[in-house]
Amino acid sequence: MLEESQKLIREMNLGGRTISLETGRLAKQASGAVLVKYGDTVVIVTATVAKNTRDIDFFPLTVDYEERLYAVGKIPGGFIKREGRPSEKAILSGRLIDRPIRPLFPKHMRNEVQVVATVLSVDQDNAPEIAAMIGASAALHISKIPLKKPIGGVIVGRVDGQFVVNPMVRQAENSDMHLVVAGTDDAVMMVEAGAKEVPEDQMLEAIMFGHSVVQEIVNFIEEFRTAALEMGLAHEKMVVPEPESDPDMGEAILPKAEETIREAVLHCSREKLTKKDREAYMDEVMTGLKESFLEQFPENEKQVLAFIEKAEKKVVRRIITHDKLRIDGRAVDEVRPISVEAGVLPRTHGSGLFTRGQTQILTVATLGCVSEEQILDGLGLDETKRYMHHYNFPPFSTGETKPMRSPGRREIGHGALAERALEPMIPSEEVFPYTLRVVSEALESNGSTSMGSVCGSTLSLMDAGVPLKAPVAGVAMGLIMEEDQFTVLTDIQGLEDHLGDMDFKVAGTANGITALQMDIKIPGITREVFEQALAQAYRGRMHIMGEMLKVIPEPRPEISQYAPSILRTTIHPDKIRDVIGPGGKIIKKLVEETGADIDIEDDGRVFIAAVDREKGKRALQIIQSITAEVEVGKLYEGKVTRVTDFGCFVEVIPGVMGLQGKEGLVHISQLAFQRVEKTEDVVKEGEIITVKATGYDHQGRLKLSRKEALRDMGMAPPVEEAPAGERKERRPFSRPKPTKE
Repeated sequence: MLEESQKLIREMNLGGRTISLETGRLAKQASGAVLVKYGDTVVIVTATVAKNTRDIDFFPLTVDYEERLYAVGKIPGGFIKREGRPSEKAILSGRLIDRPIRPLFPKHMRNEVQVVATVLSVDQDNAPEIAAMIGASAALHISKIPLKKPIGGVIVGRVDGQFVVNPMVRQAENSDMHLVVAGTDDAVMMVEAGAKEVPEDQMLEAIMFGHSVVQEIVNFIEEFRTAALEMGLAHEKMVVPEPESDPDMGEAILPKAEETIREAVLHCSREKLTKKDREAYMDEVMTGLKESFLEQFPENEKQVLAFIEKAEKKVVRRIITHDKLRIDGRAVDEVRPISVEAGVLPRTHGSGLFTRGQTQILTVATLGCVSEEQILDGLGLDETKRYMHHYNFPPFSTGETKPMRSPGRREIGHGALAERALEPMIPSEEVFPYTLRVVSEALESNGSTSMGSVCGSTLSLMDAGVPLKAPVAGVAMGLIMEEDQFTVLTDIQGLEDHLGDMDFKVAGTANGITALQMDIKIPGITREVFEQALAQAYRGRMHIMGEMLKVIPEPRPEISQYAPSILRTTIHPDKIRDVIGPGGKIIKKLVEETGADIDIEDDGRVFIAAVDREKGKRALQIIQSITAEVEVGKLYEGKVTRVTDFGCFVEVIPGVMGLQGKEGLVHISQLAFQRVEKTEDVVKEGEIITVKATGYDHQGRLKLSRKEALRDMGMAPPVEEAPAGERKERRPFSRPKPTKE
């Protein structure tokens, strides 16, 4: 058993709460293992590395975020009763950790690295994904894995105009932004945000505020590694040798390749070739270069290709930064040609086709009942989700052939980003009582299909008649940094994304940002770059939105005839059982009779959905009849159901679907103003009469009066008075005097 001295624990204050890092006690066979405690949130993060390299052309990094439902005291649903595939939240949390650390590994590293964050306990006030990110950084930093620098991560909220670090639940409910900032001690590496129309300058201040906290976290992790090294609980970094390269070969290939590629790129720019034509032309140029140099270096095909690729990257980047030219001939701040269509599919509830250059997105909106909300079986507080955005990226969108499988991490991430962009603009359930699902199909891809999906979603929702608070558009920004120069690109396409240093996506309304995501391939960017990118993105976003609003300036006034009409009412919770009936008998019969879908919430809210609005109205009338209460003092027209010697029974609320209605007794004394000898002299069975509800007897039975109803309707007979001469004088009452005995 380990001695206590072999365990290291360090603490710091983060957002007013204590966060601690521990190593030396758990998972000791991993290269690095850290137990993170933040409040009552506990996450163990491990980092391991393969001994051997793989013969591939990318760095094989995997980040797994493992949710355990015991962390919140839940047993998994379903038949198997154990965790299955990762939830969307788990996948997004894994991506959140992956994106800021990936650029910090050696570019030539080919040893497989795996980071596993397992959530053991969750305190909802302390986000487990932030604990996992900090733990991943610490685990990598004390391991032998060559991460260049540790990172830190923090959530920034804003409550009443004040920035809040890692807001607690009550603070998050009142915050107008949820911003995740990750970075090193000197630069921001990753930004992910959802916001309620926050202006660009305020978002920038939030990012810089978050980075100042990140710097404190990075210093804390550095101190943790120093202490771990002193105790023998951290490792020296492994050395990853750079691939061998022949300098003579480079001197022979690079100048000629750069000259040839530059001429080819400038030709594409001048002619403004389409993606397919440009790819065909560049493939021909590259093939010629390859064949030419392989004749000179027949035994070194891999190195030849590497030098040609290096020349291409250098040429394209220098043309952009120095000549301010782009491969498709656009200016650096110019958006590609835009085509917008709404209502392109006849039977769907709403559809939009958004085309920007050679990126084309078809988005379809579907309106459903409230009961069709997505049920979430995760570690968070949210149990359901009313608005969903799903994104599909089929291989034909890039002219390729690949197996069609379930959505991967990229598809889930892009869908979540577009969902985050629109979510603040979705009307509340009280205003628009529908569950909404939006699906974006990437039909063509040449840069930023995620922002195309944001635009397509706005079109489809407005076409569906959803009263959005404001339309949303999005644009992707790029960055090329060469020495001390940088160029920000508006509306990047595929090649610029591949060869560039940043993918910065900004979505929002005319009033501010609703979603933001930044990924970079270099060790961080500065405030100056952020300022220019945000300003340029706003101009691009407004241009795109202007094109969209030319086609559909506001939501359709009516929903599609194929969408369900939803009617609402509210009943007393005690009446829910009357609508459902024993064993669900009543509501089943109601659904069969009307064809409507009926959802009843525990608080008495009732939602009735039917494509045929008249059937929905019929269902509403029946529910109102079942739950209606007779109001004392109110007049009713009712049917006489029974006649007795002592009066008649009148049904004031008719029964429906074979159910008995609500009836009361009109006593014989309440049938008319004059004395009634027989009930049949005034009313007969089956007759419709007007009565007034006068109250309930001691047994809770309803009392009715025809006489009082007639009086209220002004039909009471006049009071007869005797002639003046025949009036008798009323003698005063006198009590007899007592007699004495």
